[in-house]
Amino acid sequence: MSTSSPPPRPLRLASASAIRLNLLQAAGLDVTATAVRIDEDALRTALQADGASSRDIADTLAEMKARKLADREPTALVLGCDQVLDFNGIPWGKPVTPDAARSQLCALRGQTHRLFSALVLYDAQEPVWRHVGEVRLTMRNFTDSYLDAYLSRNWPDVASSVGGYKLEKEGARLFDRIDGDYFTTLGLPLLPLLGYLGQRGFIPA
Repeated sequence: MSTSSPPPRPLRLASASAIRLNLLQAAGLDVTATAVRIDEDALRTALQADGASSRDIADTLAEMKARKLADREPTALVLGCDQVLDFNGIPWGKPVTPDAARSQLCALRGQTHRLFSALVLYDAQEPVWRHVGEVRLTMRNFTDSYLDAYLSRNWPDVASSVGGYKLEKEGARLFDRIDGDYFTTLGLPLLPLLGYLGQRGFIPA
């Protein structure tokens, strides 16, 4: 006597990030996205003042986003995400102006920095899984003229990216080396997530 597998659980993404939604959909998941509003700048500043590491800041912000949507949808499977750039032990946020992006990219030029990409999964309003991926990235010594032209072509699109670049677009030309998982670089450590969803029976595996 055969038994059928339970249907895949729909996933609710607590994010307005198009790249994260696209990655999940491309992997065959039943997912919809809902933007949640938290004061990320104020929370990041408070956590940093308390001595939290960049890794912990990313994890905390991802959990707060997941919790906020889970409170609205108490029976849902909810994924919260956040990414923090760490340069010399200092967490960075997204640039708010072209001048801020230029300043960030000039500081990172020829240097190595880290990206921490955090995922927190809630099921029925309870955190059931979390993961923080880390990637090390080394920028090349690009010229000032290239940087100015890059920002002219890509602003304001890169304003939504920590550091002022997008690896999935022209931002790849800013780098000499990337050590780590590509999905983590894009802000979504996809493989660990798929592994957990499969183990729990939330998706066929």
